[in-house]
Parts: sequence; C-alpha cells; structure tokens
Amino acid sequence: KQWYQRRVAITAGMSKIQKDFLLESIQEVKQGAVDKKRKFLETVELQIALKNYDPARDKRFSGTVKLRHTPKSNFKICIIGDERHLDEAKSLKLEYKSVEDLKKLNKNKKLVKKLAKSYDAFIASDGLIKQIPRILGPGLNKAGKFPTSLSHQEAMEDKVETVKRTIKFQMKKVLCLSVAVGHVQMEQDELLANIMLAVNFLVSLLKKNWQNVRSLNVKSTMGKPIRIY
Repeated sequence: KQWYQRRVAITAGMSKIQKDFLLESIQEVKQGAVDKKRKFLETVELQIALKNYDPARDKRFSGTVKLRHTPKSNFKICIIGDERHLDEAKSLKLEYKSVEDLKKLNKNKKLVKKLAKSYDAFIASDGLIKQIPRILGPGLNKAGKFPTSLSHQEAMEDKVETVKRTIKFQMKKVLCLSVAVGHVQMEQDELLANIMLAVNFLVSLLKKNWQNVRSLNVKSTMGKPIRIY
C-alpha cells in the first residue's frame, strides 16, 4: 500500500515529484536523525539509480549545478593564491597555500593525497592554475578536486560561496550516483529547494531524461533510504 501511495504521488510535469510528497519524505529523513542521534551532523544524500543506459557505449555525462543553499555546514576550502589573493584569503580568515608551500610537497603522492583529503575543494589564482599539475602531479585531479579558477576581477567571498553550493554529477562505470544535497539540521524548505534543483538538473543531463531514471532516494548518512521516485 505504501509503495502504491508513493507511485500515486508522482505527477506529470518538469519534476515528476510532488512537492507535498517530497516534504513528507524530507520530514521522515529529519525525524530519523532526531530519533537516532549521531555524534556528527548527518549529510542528506540524493541517491540515483539509472536505467536504459550503457556506461560502456553511451556517452558519459558530467555536470555541475549551484544549489540554493550550502549543502555542507563544515565545507573546507583552501585558496592556492598569488600574493594578492593570499592577502585577501588572510583577511577573510580562509585557509591558504602559496606555490612555495606546494613545492615543499615535492610531488610526494602520499603528501598530495593527504592535502586533497584535508579539504573539500580548492580555489586557485587563474595565473597559477596551469602550474599546479607541474608542481603537484595529477593528485588533485585524481581526487576530483582540481582547483576552481579565480581571477582578480572576481570577489573571492562570492567565489567561495559558489564553490560551497556547487555539486557535481558524474557518470562513471556504474548506474548509481549519490550527491550531498544538504544536512539534517537544514530547514525542510531549504532541503526541498536543493533536492528539486538537483533532480531537475540531473534529468536534463540524461539522454532520455526521466526515461533513464530507475529510482530516486533520499537518506541521511546513517539513515534508511526513502524512495521519492
């Protein structure tokens, strides 16, 4: 019966997911986190299973979308900057590294891996971007954390906010994807806005749009998956 109700809740239109139904599912995720409290702030994930897609033959997709609200509360960014950008990073109390700091790692794979693990994302002065693979090797790229470029015409604070709110969908060799769309202490409406935006963007990347979506689930880090499509 419950599964039937969930199917009935799916409506025609751009999103195919009814707002009230999605709000109920979000409340269920949030309540689950309250009922069984963890020692850390749980992330809310959107899990996607695809169908009618052959990763070996079909073109693999990749795309980024900026959410309305920052999905991670403890998102750590490192600025790799020239002198001017390092001064700006200091004044904004952001963590930073100079080119000299990177050179000290001596292309050591373990140290580069440790650097990549220490931060969620990197932003680098546009004049330094091309030097980074030469100085560090392919480590940041392999970790999926190659720096976002920052010019002197852009405001660092705005760029940091954009990077914090941006999520990436990338098709690899499997038909399942998972992205962080928020955390359990966010308001229901904030999670709703992020999930709807993420789902609609993902569907726009797919060759046959909704016909390529087998299922969509939302869940907290340690909670049970709740099917929304």
